[in-house]
Amino acid sequence: MFSKRTLFAAPLALLLLGAAMAQPTSAPPAQDSSVYVVSYIEVAPQAHDAAAGLLRQLANAGRKDEGNARFEILQRTAPSNQFAIVAIWKDQNAYDRYAGAPHSKEFRQKISPHLISAIDDRLHSGLIAPASTSQNVPGTVQVITHVDVPPPKKDECIVLLRALSDASRKENGATRFEIFQQASRPNHFSVVEIWKSQDAYEAHITATHTRQFREQLTPMSGALYDERLYRAM
Repeated sequence: MFSKRTLFAAPLALLLLGAAMAQPTSAPPAQDSSVYVVSYIEVAPQAHDAAAGLLRQLANAGRKDEGNARFEILQRTAPSNQFAIVAIWKDQNAYDRYAGAPHSKEFRQKISPHLISAIDDRLHSGLIAPASTSQNVPGTVQVITHVDVPPPKKDECIVLLRALSDASRKENGATRFEIFQQASRPNHFSVVEIWKSQDAYEAHITATHTRQFREQLTPMSGALYDERLYRAM
């Protein structure tokens, strides 16, 4: 025999189950298929002007390519014969089309006689992807830092990098603070920053959260902390 309470509870449970099933389910977050590329170019000291001209031509053409979301060229403050390209592509196919495009091949052919080292292209995923469409404007301080830890320390390093990014983005002088994770070596990272001024950059590197990050990172680092300052071209 069923009690009145049981007879009442059964249809109520069915009613609640039906209501829950009718609720729209949230779609899973879209996966970021973008390719984040940092390329390092080093030419002979006397060729830095020629290299800058070739890089500007490449950037003008690359920004018109389908699937390009960012194409920035930077010149290191010292030594000035070192350059970097920071580019974002919609997906791997878009990057592959750019890499095989005539203007890309022509650039590499023309700059080849000036190189003192092979062009170092590093492809990444966006660990901490762009938070805004901040523009790379003259007068700002551009920073690219390569962070390298042994594979067993990868996850621990990611926790530190996320904490650093969260704190750094709240600084008054921060214009951009992004972290890319290298595709071929996921224990390698590129930290891409823009600061409004030299004073803003110096305030950042002496901030408590930056010092704490460096203190915690150093014991696990697989290489020297490679921080490079650039200017926008």
